[in-house]
Amino acid sequence: MTSTTHLEQRRVATNADEFGRVAVMLGGLSSEREVSLNTGTAVLKALLARGVDAHAWDPAEKSLAKFANAGFDRVWIALHGPGGEDGALQGALQWLDIPYTGSGVMASALAMDKVRSKHLFRACSIPTPDYAVIRSQADASVGAEQLGFPLIIKPSRQGSSFGMSKIFERAELNAAVDLALQYDTTALLETCITGDEFTVAVLQGRALPSIRIVTPRVFYDYRAKYESDRTEYICRGTSDDAAEQDYADLAVAAFNELDCAGWGRVDFMADADGQPLVLEVNTVPGMTSHSLVPMAAKKEGIDFEELCWRILETSFRVRQALETIEVAAHVS
Repeated sequence: MTSTTHLEQRRVATNADEFGRVAVMLGGLSSEREVSLNTGTAVLKALLARGVDAHAWDPAEKSLAKFANAGFDRVWIALHGPGGEDGALQGALQWLDIPYTGSGVMASALAMDKVRSKHLFRACSIPTPDYAVIRSQADASVGAEQLGFPLIIKPSRQGSSFGMSKIFERAELNAAVDLALQYDTTALLETCITGDEFTVAVLQGRALPSIRIVTPRVFYDYRAKYESDRTEYICRGTSDDAAEQDYADLAVAAFNELDCAGWGRVDFMADADGQPLVLEVNTVPGMTSHSLVPMAAKKEGIDFEELCWRILETSFRVRQALETIEVAAHVS
């Protein structure tokens, strides 16, 4: 694994007035719209409780052209999936010179694209399950022959487990491929790791306590994430300090390799030897009642309102980056 150094530092805001007028961007048009509405509503309530001049903005109902003239000073991005988490919104906001929370354009696009992020993890020696890139049933047949069963297949650029299936035998393969390719032209076929599932949140340059996820369902799917009361979450999720540090280091390394910033969440599976394997990085994780980042933050003594405030602080980093680019342009 390549050596990574994270230089991100917290820019502390002590007064709500420092943020100015804030848009909580929520909803949108992706398959994760309902989750995004839940996230954005919870975030908006928390910011208002802390005295922030925050307002909801749903780009599915009000265009970005209108937003450009709406007088906002910064954006708390609560949009999940394509159009909000993939760099498109981040690029638009940078053209508008409006700071926003979380990762920038390139990092958002890379993290959203499971195939390209896996390529990068493999190139940088970050441990990740074996995989194949799928664009057809024929590709899947070849990939399954190489990888063996059981397998996981998921669309390359979706979240919340939409279009994802666990495949136990060849007879299930084609239907699972068809489902995944309904959501994207490219899918990721991945060796199914049967160990424990973990996730580690990253906030302002450091890892929060790990969470181990236990679900009675076939895998941690949409229902397990957002609807089931039977899913168990153990925080911290590891058995000892050394294992916890391994997960923290690997989470920050994967986060940094994609050039992510501000906040996010790194998902893992443990292999048969208990070694962590990185699955993916989420740059706009959910912030609902079932969500994992608030759970990890709470373990660290950060309540939900404070967490939303600290994520809003990450928008200052974007402003600083834009100013640095402008200065460099003038100097050259």
